[in-house]
Amino acid sequence: MPDKEDKLIADILEFFRNNPERRFTSEQIEDALRMHGASAFKRVVKAVAVLEGEGKITLTNKDEFKMTQPDKVLEGTFKGNDKGFGFVRYDEVEPDAFVARDNTLHAVNGDTVEVKITKPSNPWIDKGPEGEIIKIVERSLSKIVGEFHPYSDAQVEKSGHYGYVKSHEKKLASYMVFISDKGLHPQMGDMVQVSIDEYPNDKHPQSMEGTALEVIGNKNDPGVDIMSIVIDNDINPEFPKEVLEEAEQIPDHVLESDRKGRHDLTDNMVITIDGDDSKDFDDAVGVEKLADGKFHLEVHIADVTHYVTEGSALDKEAYERGTSTYLVDRVIPMLPFRLSNGICSLNPGEDRLALTCDMVINRAGQVEKYDIYPSIIQSKYRMTYNNVNKILDGDEELCAEYKPLVPMLQDMAELHDILLKMRHERGAIDFEETEAKIIVDENGKPIDIQLRDRGTSERMIESFMLAANETVAKNYNLKHVPFLYRVHEKPDDEKVKKFFEFVAAMGIDVHGNLKDISPKMFQGVLAQVLGTPEEAVVTIMLLRSMQQARYSDEPLGHFGLAAQYYTHFTSPIRRYPDLTVHRMIHSYAENGFTDDEQAKWGGRLKEIGEHTSGRERKSIDAERAVDDLKKTEYMADQVGETFDAVVSSVTSFGMFIQLDNTVEGLIHISNMKDDYYEYDEKSMSMHGRGTGKTFKVGQPIQVKLIRADVEHRQIDFERVLTPEEAEQAKKREEEFAKRRGSHSRSDRRHTGGNHSNGHSNGGHGRGNNNHGHSGNGNNKRRGKYESR
Repeated sequence: MPDKEDKLIADILEFFRNNPERRFTSEQIEDALRMHGASAFKRVVKAVAVLEGEGKITLTNKDEFKMTQPDKVLEGTFKGNDKGFGFVRYDEVEPDAFVARDNTLHAVNGDTVEVKITKPSNPWIDKGPEGEIIKIVERSLSKIVGEFHPYSDAQVEKSGHYGYVKSHEKKLASYMVFISDKGLHPQMGDMVQVSIDEYPNDKHPQSMEGTALEVIGNKNDPGVDIMSIVIDNDINPEFPKEVLEEAEQIPDHVLESDRKGRHDLTDNMVITIDGDDSKDFDDAVGVEKLADGKFHLEVHIADVTHYVTEGSALDKEAYERGTSTYLVDRVIPMLPFRLSNGICSLNPGEDRLALTCDMVINRAGQVEKYDIYPSIIQSKYRMTYNNVNKILDGDEELCAEYKPLVPMLQDMAELHDILLKMRHERGAIDFEETEAKIIVDENGKPIDIQLRDRGTSERMIESFMLAANETVAKNYNLKHVPFLYRVHEKPDDEKVKKFFEFVAAMGIDVHGNLKDISPKMFQGVLAQVLGTPEEAVVTIMLLRSMQQARYSDEPLGHFGLAAQYYTHFTSPIRRYPDLTVHRMIHSYAENGFTDDEQAKWGGRLKEIGEHTSGRERKSIDAERAVDDLKKTEYMADQVGETFDAVVSSVTSFGMFIQLDNTVEGLIHISNMKDDYYEYDEKSMSMHGRGTGKTFKVGQPIQVKLIRADVEHRQIDFERVLTPEEAEQAKKREEEFAKRRGSHSRSDRRHTGGNHSNGHSNGGHGRGNNNHGHSGNGNNKRRGKYESR
């Protein structure tokens, strides 16, 4: 909470913000704040001087002050709320600008807009600026997916519309998209993709007009729910005919001509280690412990670029997709299955083309020697994580079955320990997220949520892929040539400050200089909560404080891994940036580091990085939405049941809680009926005014499921009250009813009535307008960090 003087400064600034056109003397300010006496006047004058020095207010003549009129016009992204207002995010660090419903210019969620700041921020109470949208620069929506509602013949004749479509996405659900009678004619309940022909305007602020492009299927048909999300995220579930035809022309085996200029490693002991249900194997490994105690590590990656040639239909489609998308019951691949599961997959017993990163690693985990070259390999075993973990644990039956392989697996585990220790010592942030696998039946109905344990084998392969990615990035960075990197920049100062304030409030020591943030500081925090009930919550808060990793032509390093050099080299079957990296390796090897060669790549990489980063976000959004959908569907049969949970986030409009199975939902403040609760943004906690109860992040809580809205993927809980609490709540309700007469308690119990919209009197933050912010726990091999 602000101290006494800060509170006065904040109050005076709010006074000016609420009277932006008027001028006031110091005496008038004193009167308005009902402060009197010489001491009070001195405090007011001092506070006014601070605001004048900050440029928040302006001295207009000898005795009068006026709020400084902000003339800033900023460009940013509009984040709309279903109630009509929204926020514009224009800076990574500065607070978002609140835009009232009447000032949105009918912008739709995601639009790029120009916003004029009409009220500056009030940093003394963490209150962000307010603004007015003056221009819509670029529309985020060109298509929308929603449920079709038909009109009667009479309505069609009167309106000229065949019906309308409504999105199931919360931020778009308030819009009706009217469908022309000229396009496709869907049936009631069909999920339809629509092109937007006319956006909201003054005549129809809550509707749009469009043309039906595709009928995905009836909303109740199996699989249509997932496909609707996929198509709504601009992910094409089908390959164009010419792409499939081109894939069919590619041989399903290695030709003799393909072997030319490659290292023949087909006699080497090479294996793949993947999940039980994996079918696309893009990496294989081999480890040999040398006589001097060092390790020879070979990481072989499928040489996809040999088959997906630059400028081909396959290449163009892979670029457009950017990545494969892994959903609960299916994969939407970047490449057709004929390639991803066939000639480009390092299947056991089959000769395959690869790019090899060949490393000698010492006992300190440092790569002493390396080489990167095209090769031909043959995987000797297709191993699974489960079986390798059992072998490393000494399972007698599996150790006997894979007897020739056991010594190498043990050497791999030893090398992993060395690499892990090396990364830890340099400061890599090593955390474990709880991952969940959603089990569905043949109709796509979720029947179970299983937590995944990452064993030694998963971590081992991750270590080897990290080593290869770093080695490749370092090689080309030191050659000072254009290259595509995977970067993870330092978190911004404000987010770091809030994270460390949060953990300090939990009694966790923070070691280091806040003005010179290092990964080791975060690592130290995680070490203190390892194995405690607070670990999961601290991990969530840490992730929220981090920047988003992305692709860039600039070598900005990887903060989370504490790595100076990093790229994505190890998954060209499912990520276009890896395919690009492979193409560059071949191109530089064949043509040299000439000026022309460098100019060729230097002109392309920025666009490739931006495009593939955007496609990655689309894929993650779809994966998360499908996870949320299936988790909500799974919980829908359990309405009325009680669960043990933990508070995962606290906002002005309620508390997000997470169950042991990773399902997350909201206890809205209107459902916290046992008291009048106030939100403290600084400590991220809720305080009961009458009872003194406090709820904060990480706190265990017992909850009852009151709603699971599958259509909008929203889950609502309420806290389970003790008998004493329930009795007290009942008395308070009765007293309130007597005082307020016929008014509903839930309508009037919160000052200003605005807690539910995320723009509370205490300020407004990002990501506070929607249900659900669960992690992407079910993405196949997206990796805790960046490894695969």
